[in-house]
Amino acid sequence: MRPFFKTWLTICLLMPLAAHATNREQRLPNVNGYTPKSHASAPSSKSKNTAPTLTSKSSLVPPMASKESSNVLSRAVNVLGTPYRWGGSSPSKGFDCSGLVKYAFNDATFDLPRTSNAMASGHGEKVDRKDLKPGDLIFFNIKSRRVNHVAIYLGNDRFIHAPRRGKSVSIDTLKKPYWEKHYVVAKRVLPKEQAALRVVQR
Repeated sequence: MRPFFKTWLTICLLMPLAAHATNREQRLPNVNGYTPKSHASAPSSKSKNTAPTLTSKSSLVPPMASKESSNVLSRAVNVLGTPYRWGGSSPSKGFDCSGLVKYAFNDATFDLPRTSNAMASGHGEKVDRKDLKPGDLIFFNIKSRRVNHVAIYLGNDRFIHAPRRGKSVSIDTLKKPYWEKHYVVAKRVLPKEQAALRVVQR
């Protein structure tokens, strides 16, 4: 009986291992592709996935934007995901809508007012919606007749802003009915850098 018992014990111990190996082989094609090589290249696929995330922020800044507007947009895009905070104007404390604009325009040669309403009525050139350029400020009236929200235009009908409590700095589109309904005016506060350069080149 002893040889039989040993054989039986060996089979009992080895069967779960064999089943585990079989299951692992069956799962591999589903998870990692058709060959073991894809398993080895899994980390590189992760790095491929992170690359677009890194470049996606920079790709939000239009290549044809002027140097000043590129700087403004880069500063704004780099704080995407920062939580909304009323009165906030820094990445560490959070942003409200005008706080984000003040932060993005921090390196500009002029000082913007602190509130969206003051920005809308302050200096700058009024711009038609069809003539919007990256770096222009766009203003909205939400639950009020007067301007009480501001965003920075990115191009292609997109803008970046700090929406409201419970949200974070994000990108939205003017094509949404909500923003179309509440759109008031747009203003260009950055200097006409590109036009000046063209005159010099001629």
